[in-house]
Amino acid sequence: MRPRYKNVKMFRRSRVMWGSWRIWEPRLVFWFGALAIGVISVLFARAADRAQELFDTLRHTTEFSPYLPLIITPLGFMFCSYIASTVFPNSQGSGIPQAIAARHLHEPQLQHRLLNLRIVIGKIALTIVGLFCGASIGREGPTVQVGASIMIQTARLGKMIQTKGLIVAGSAAGIAAAFNTPLAGIVFAIEEMSRSYESRANGLVISAIVLSGLAAIGLAGNYTYFGYASAIAVKPEDWLAVVICGVGGGVLGGLFSLYSLKAARRLKRWAQPAPVKRMALFAGLCGLIIAVIGIGFGGETFGTGYSQAKTVIEGGSINPGYFVGKLVATFLSLASGIPGGLFAPSLSVGAGFGSSVATVLGISVSLGAILGMAGYFAGVVQSPMTAFVIILEMTDNHDGIITLMATSMLGYIASRVISAEPLYHGLSRAFIADSIKYQRAQVRTTADDGAPAKEKDGPDAPRSA
Repeated sequence: MRPRYKNVKMFRRSRVMWGSWRIWEPRLVFWFGALAIGVISVLFARAADRAQELFDTLRHTTEFSPYLPLIITPLGFMFCSYIASTVFPNSQGSGIPQAIAARHLHEPQLQHRLLNLRIVIGKIALTIVGLFCGASIGREGPTVQVGASIMIQTARLGKMIQTKGLIVAGSAAGIAAAFNTPLAGIVFAIEEMSRSYESRANGLVISAIVLSGLAAIGLAGNYTYFGYASAIAVKPEDWLAVVICGVGGGVLGGLFSLYSLKAARRLKRWAQPAPVKRMALFAGLCGLIIAVIGIGFGGETFGTGYSQAKTVIEGGSINPGYFVGKLVATFLSLASGIPGGLFAPSLSVGAGFGSSVATVLGISVSLGAILGMAGYFAGVVQSPMTAFVIILEMTDNHDGIITLMATSMLGYIASRVISAEPLYHGLSRAFIADSIKYQRAQVRTTADDGAPAKEKDGPDAPRSA
C-alpha cells in the first residue's frame, strides 16, 4: 500500500498542474475553436440559403427575368474565379482537397498556405456569391476547409502540437455541423480525410464534433437534413433497384470523378501562360453554359439542388432528365475553379437518378431516390461508409440500413473500375505539388540572398510543428 504522505504529495502536485494556465490554455482555445465552427457553419448555411433564394426571386420578378442568368451567371463566375485567384489563393473548389493536402504536409508554413483565416473569409464569401449567381455548388465542402482552418488557428494560438489531428478534427466538425450528422463526421474523418486513422486523434475528433454540434443545435435546433423517410427494399423489384442504383450510380459517379480529374490537370496546363486571365475566361464560359442548362430545365439545375432532392425523397416527382442536367452543371461548376462544394449537388444528382429508376421499375420514388443518392455519392467520393452513414442520418431511415450499405458498396466497386483514384485525393495532389514548388522557391530565394535556408519565423508562421 502506498504511504499516505506520498498520496498527499501526488494530490498537491495534481492540484498545481490542473491549476496551471499552461495546462488549460490549449484546451480552452480548442473548445472555443470547436464552438466557433458550429456557429460559423449555421450562419454560413443561412447566408447560403438566402443567396439562393434571392437568385430564385430575381428570376421571377419581370417577364424577362428568366433570362437574367445569361448575364448574371457568367459574370458572377468570372468575378469569383478572379477574386479567388488574386485575393484568396487556395480557396478554389470544394475545400476538402486543401484539407487533405494540408494533412499530408509536414511544414506548418505550408499548411498555413492552405488553411488560414483569410481563406475562411474568402471561402464563405465567394461560395455565397456563387450561389447567388446560380452555380451548382454546395456549402458543405467549404465548411470542411473552414473548420480545418479554424482548428489550425487554434493550434497556433494554443501552442498545440497535434496539427494533423486538429486538421482532421476540424474537418469532421465541419461536416457534422453542416448536415447535423455527427456519426457521418466521425466516419468522414476516418475514411476520407486520412485513409489511415490515428487512434490518438479520437479525443480531438469526438470533442470537436460534440462542441460544434452543440453550438449548431443551439442556433438551428435539432433537425434532420432531408426530413424523415422510411424506405425499405421488400419486393424483388426493390432489390433490382438496389443493383441498378448501385452499379449505375457508381458508373456515373466514377465517370464524373475521372473526367473531373482529367479536366483539372489539362486546364492547369492550358492556363499556365496566364492563369488568372485564362481561368476567369473559362469560368465565364462555364457560367454561360450552366445558365443555358438552367433555363432549359426551368431553373431546377441552379443552386444546391436541395429542394429537388427533398421533393423526390418525400415521394414527389421532378423532370426525369433532371439528373443529367444537374450532373453537367455540377461538373462545369467544379471545372471552373470557383469556390463551392460537391456534397449537396451530388446528393441531388443521385436522388434524381434514383427517382427516374424508380419510375421505370414502378417502385417507391422515395426508395429509389435514397438508393440513387447512396450509389452515386459513393461513386463520386469513393467512400462507401461515409456515403451510407451520411444518407442514413440525413433521412433518419434506419430501417433501410442494409439496402443503403449494399447500394453504397456496389457504387464504390463500380466507380473504382472506372476511376482508380478517389476524386478528393486526386485533386489534393495538385495542392501538395504547388506547396512543394513554393517551398523550393523559398529555399532558392533565401540561398540567392546569401542567408541560410530556414523556416519562416514571424507573425504569419504557425507556432506548432
